[in-house]
Amino acid sequence: AENKTDSFIPAERTVRSERKRRDSFGMFDGYDSCSEDSSSSSSSEDSDEEVPSLPASLPIIKTNGQVYTYPDGKAGMATCEMCGMVGVRDAFYSKTKRFCSVSCSRSYSSNSKKASILARLQGKPPTKKAKVLQKQPLMAKLAAYAQYQANQQYQLCSLMTILVVVAVIPVKGFDWGRYIGTGDINGAPVGCFKHVPMGTSWGDLAEGVRVEVPNTDSGLPMKVYWIAGVIKLAGFKALLRYEGFDGDSGRDFWCNICVPDIHPVGWCAAGGKPLVPPKSIQHKCTNWKAFLVKCLTGAKTLPIDFSTKVQQSMQFPFKKLMRVEVVDKTHLCRTRVALVEQVIGGRLRLVYEECSDGSDDFWCHMYSPLIHSIGWSRGIGHRFKRSDVSKKLDGQVDAPGQLFVKVKDVDQSGEWFKDGMKLEAIDPLNLSAICIATVRKVLADGYLMIGIDGSEAADGSDWFCYHSTSPSIFPAGFCEINTIELTPPRGYTKLPFRWFDYLRETGSVAAPVKLFNKEVPNHGFRPGMKLEAVDLMEPRLVCVATVTRIVYRLLRIHFDGWEDEYDQWVDCESPDLYPVGWCQLTGYQLQPPAVLASRELPPSVTKQKKKSQQYKGQKKSGSSVPSFCPVPLPPPPHPPLSLFLSLFKGKAALTAALHGCCSASLFTPKQH
Repeated sequence: AENKTDSFIPAERTVRSERKRRDSFGMFDGYDSCSEDSSSSSSSEDSDEEVPSLPASLPIIKTNGQVYTYPDGKAGMATCEMCGMVGVRDAFYSKTKRFCSVSCSRSYSSNSKKASILARLQGKPPTKKAKVLQKQPLMAKLAAYAQYQANQQYQLCSLMTILVVVAVIPVKGFDWGRYIGTGDINGAPVGCFKHVPMGTSWGDLAEGVRVEVPNTDSGLPMKVYWIAGVIKLAGFKALLRYEGFDGDSGRDFWCNICVPDIHPVGWCAAGGKPLVPPKSIQHKCTNWKAFLVKCLTGAKTLPIDFSTKVQQSMQFPFKKLMRVEVVDKTHLCRTRVALVEQVIGGRLRLVYEECSDGSDDFWCHMYSPLIHSIGWSRGIGHRFKRSDVSKKLDGQVDAPGQLFVKVKDVDQSGEWFKDGMKLEAIDPLNLSAICIATVRKVLADGYLMIGIDGSEAADGSDWFCYHSTSPSIFPAGFCEINTIELTPPRGYTKLPFRWFDYLRETGSVAAPVKLFNKEVPNHGFRPGMKLEAVDLMEPRLVCVATVTRIVYRLLRIHFDGWEDEYDQWVDCESPDLYPVGWCQLTGYQLQPPAVLASRELPPSVTKQKKKSQQYKGQKKSGSSVPSFCPVPLPPPPHPPLSLFLSLFKGKAALTAALHGCCSASLFTPKQH
């Protein structure tokens, strides 16, 4: 079922319901009563200004002359500059309220600011929340300080470990927001990718939806929130603008809409979290509650269970040490047994079973047509390389058959593909080319072994298995009708290539058009859309890419910063395409455009355009994944140090066949 964004404020309301709704926003009530002049003559943190009196039911916080209150009745809070403990401000030591106890005050002086920096970098509250409703007894404070001292050595070691990790992982990640900007560049919608998290549950999330997000312009020491509207969507990434900025885009910011810090409107009120307008616009309004009621009336927000659905969609059925059959990257004509070593966002790092050190691996998505259940090869008559491993590792289990994509059932009893029939197919060793191909062997269950004319190995080791419904094989004449360049067989000199002449010369026939897949889904892709795409010649890499052409369900994918010769033809439902922000969401390393990467990385070997007998190619120069690293590194956070510190926390007569190719209504010219 589709997610529907919730319309959370009716257009009409009674005076009583409006008042009740206004009270539920969880605002800092002080905004309704404060003067527009929020300037303060004192900026010293040691200033001991008096706080204006408010009713006892409204505990207060004093900051820069503004009075704020907590909606849940908690008193104003403070953070100890020595140990990082959070407690009620009035219970803290000294007039300045900088320390929770006299011991912390003295330790701060003797240890200078070293311990304070550690406490702040820790970025999390004590294991047990301090509920300082009154001043703690001296013995309790001394015990807490003793425990603090005992933890210092551990904290110092942990900090050193973090700094080492930061030194290894690239500091600067690719910024999709800056790359897309606010212009006419668009990202493909999440709904175009049914295999990604939330791909089938995205619903009508669109521009104009309101969310509650952290306010980074509050000027307050604690984490507060404010409401923002979605200005632009690009995949999982959203360009947001805080309410109150109107047409001012100066404070617009990009974020991933699926991260935990994005909430539906009403979340703050339900959880007692403070809503605070950005400091730079506080002077624009004296009654922010009324402002929110007005601007949110009739608007939509995220579904209440949006975060839960994101988490559920991030659960994947494949587990480590599951056994599968996967294409042998050194001999495409056969499969081998491999073990699941790692699962990231549904992508599997498979290690061939005979490999003892884990270096002989292969990356693919769990919905890839390249992986199958154990016994699949024997069942359809596909070549298979038996494993020399006699003993299984503890925990190994064959992956259940229901985890794999089911292909469409076909009837092979009537007119069907036959050995020697000609067709057109995407070359698995050069995915930018659609070539002349031949059916070399017909397998069971609708599978075919296909060879590329003019470049086949003598032993057939480069034959490739396609299902008859595969969107990567086409009838003869498909490229000509759709003005796609058709690559003739290597060494063929009668150019321009004509199918009629070629079939006569080779004494072969073209596969009937009716045997090919004719389904064209309403995929939603448009030329110019940005996405993240796997480089299928080096399948461990996911790169910044653009859809440059669409022919029915066939997409031409261009890798930004690279020459067109590296483009790849991909099906619109390929599990190797992802929306903008997928890498960030799942923790997979995203390869930046080559031009951008070359500015930040040292020179590397130029990528060679060369056919290989392996199902992979030369690594893109400019890749930010080190050659020694067998798996993608997680994307660096922004800012880089913050996240790591928080971890502490493809038979009719000749003429008839050709006539059929050119008269089929499905393959008439149609482009976007």
